[in-house]
Amino acid sequence: MFTRACLSLALLMPLTPAWCQMDANGTAPGNPTNDTPMLTPPPVSGQNYASTPTSEARSNYLHYGLTFNTAYSDNMSSSANGSPMSDVSYSLWPTIALDKTTSTMHSVLTYSPGFTFYQKASGRNEADQNVSINVQYRLTEHMTLTGRDSFQKSSSVFNQPDLTGTVSGGGQGANGSAIAPFADLLRNSSNVGFTYQYAANAMIGASGTFSYLHYPNPEQVTGLFDSNSQAGSVFYSLRASRMHYFGVTYQYQRLVSNLTQGQNVTQTNAFLFFYTLYATPSLSFSFFGGPQHSNTTQPPLPPALAWNPSLGGSLGWQGRLTSAAASYSHAISGGGGLSGAVRMDNANASIQRQITRSLNGSLSGGYTQNNVLSSVFSGSNNGHTVYGTASLGKQFGEHISLQFGYSRLHQSYSTVEVLALTPDTNREFMSVSYQFSRPLGQ
Repeated sequence: MFTRACLSLALLMPLTPAWCQMDANGTAPGNPTNDTPMLTPPPVSGQNYASTPTSEARSNYLHYGLTFNTAYSDNMSSSANGSPMSDVSYSLWPTIALDKTTSTMHSVLTYSPGFTFYQKASGRNEADQNVSINVQYRLTEHMTLTGRDSFQKSSSVFNQPDLTGTVSGGGQGANGSAIAPFADLLRNSSNVGFTYQYAANAMIGASGTFSYLHYPNPEQVTGLFDSNSQAGSVFYSLRASRMHYFGVTYQYQRLVSNLTQGQNVTQTNAFLFFYTLYATPSLSFSFFGGPQHSNTTQPPLPPALAWNPSLGGSLGWQGRLTSAAASYSHAISGGGGLSGAVRMDNANASIQRQITRSLNGSLSGGYTQNNVLSSVFSGSNNGHTVYGTASLGKQFGEHISLQFGYSRLHQSYSTVEVLALTPDTNREFMSVSYQFSRPLGQ
């Protein structure tokens, strides 16, 4: 689990009851009636499930702090004779986050630069950047505009926000499962969305998503490639009762892999039906499914056309002391560094528990199978990724916390050289954080 607790809290802060229409957890703040605003179901909201118990939620605060982290990784890279090389790293992470709520807008701005030093491989010393903004603006009582953007510069997967801790209820999102553990990368992802509740129990909406992945030093990632994607969707949602939401959505994607010579481009069109059950104010279940068509081009190969079922399900629970989320999806997605778009099976889950007032624990992990649709490297690029993290944190007083954790990453891509050289990485870490929160206006 990403050890910078302040950054994770700010990035995934659940919304206050005033923003029930766009609740990131997809759970109702009360028992809605025909007079209450509709929620945006997880399959079309574009939001991740909230990862913190409700007792930890705060808004209208300035959060800032400093985290010191030390970690031991048993397989940073392979030596000339093919044996794994281990190392100890030391990191400093200053963080500042502004979380503000007004009657019409909720915004979270987070900035966290990082500085990492290695005991043996000093040539890998790095300076990282993590910047994100998440804004929700209520244009009128029934119209809401949302936007979010995140930028990351890093040379270690373990120094990126939340390798394993985020769970989404939808099937349209960036694929980050082909992971070069220690390589320079730049990643940007953004989303804009609009919802309009035009009747007591009916809502329409639209969204656009853009992502970009760039490896500045290609020699570090032999077998992986730069990529970018653009996606858009529209949906109709019907509230049949206070617990039951039904709907339909159309999704379009353009997925590009920039190969050494030329491009692999896949365009998809999907019509999906979805259903969400708000079983209790803190628990929801969602399902979606429908046909998805793809058209892949990469000269000199002929265009490849295919139909694929797109389907998935998720659940989210956010209690006072415990939060949990899990999801599964089968859909066509960007390759995330592979040689083309993939038919992806993805499952992940996370749980956090406030054990006592000062002690908390978390477990998270996932599995992804990637099968490249059509490429010069098609079959040879297929593979899977398994990852997991367990952590235990202790709070000392109001501002100081200590965290211990273990992460494991396993990848099986036999012909992607950079992944085949480092198929397994184990990491034990410890961090000490000094965190402060100040109510805005004080």
